[in-house]
Amino acid sequence: MTDSINFHNAQVEDILSLDKIRATLQRMEDTIVFNLIERAQFAYNARMYENGAFPDLQQKERWSGSWLAWLLKETECSHAKLGRWIAPDEYAFTPLQDMPEPILKPVDYPNLLHPHHVNVSSKVLEFYTHKIVPQITEGLNRVSDDHQYGSSAICDVEALSAINRRVHFGMFVSESKFRSDPAAFIGPIQQHDRDALAALITKPAVEAILLERVRQKAEIYGQNLDQKMDDPNREKFRKIQAQEVVHLYKEFIIPLTKEVEVDYLLERLDGLAPDEIAALAQRKPN
Repeated sequence: MTDSINFHNAQVEDILSLDKIRATLQRMEDTIVFNLIERAQFAYNARMYENGAFPDLQQKERWSGSWLAWLLKETECSHAKLGRWIAPDEYAFTPLQDMPEPILKPVDYPNLLHPHHVNVSSKVLEFYTHKIVPQITEGLNRVSDDHQYGSSAICDVEALSAINRRVHFGMFVSESKFRSDPAAFIGPIQQHDRDALAALITKPAVEAILLERVRQKAEIYGQNLDQKMDDPNREKFRKIQAQEVVHLYKEFIIPLTKEVEVDYLLERLDGLAPDEIAALAQRKPN
């Protein structure tokens, strides 16, 4: 993957540097935009997201859930055998206990994140199927169901994986900021002050630049180059509307990432002895 981090050879300090993290998040934007463009070429196909909508699936696979959930499970189980879900930046939609063990010896990853229980995959799936897909396919397809369930679901799996990884990557941001100035976070964490923690990690100027960058990428990648620049109907043939991608980031990806960051910070002191917390409180900002 072009937006992956080399967890094997890089130093922990390098991986957790904000510059490195922000560069990775920017590359993720390309992946997400391209995946949404791929999905937008097909109709909404709401049937794929309904439990029990495919009798053949229940008969042949004994699966009573949705078509998408089945493909997610099949794909993620295959990837589990490769050890994908052991990586510190990967989160699956299928419960880990329902997937097979890796075939090869697990990779010994460095300790980058504090032990935690943060996982919002279910929220990503819910929003994607009920909000994102209807939005990006509306107006671009003349039918609501084109029966291309296999192709649509494959695009869904890839888009969901990219969005899910991006949202959970917020924990690397939290860890980086916590390590740079732990004393600033200890009080709000102990007081369970979500607003104070959100204020510590929120940079409105950075978010504004992010949204503008995403808009530009969607504007460029989503145009149809077969249409002439002076064609008055050129916008009708776009692969995706830029404002829809911006809306996705503004109304969902950024807020949910922030939720993940705060949830992670609230668990950041768990398991630490009082003297360890006291030592962190005395550490000077980097």
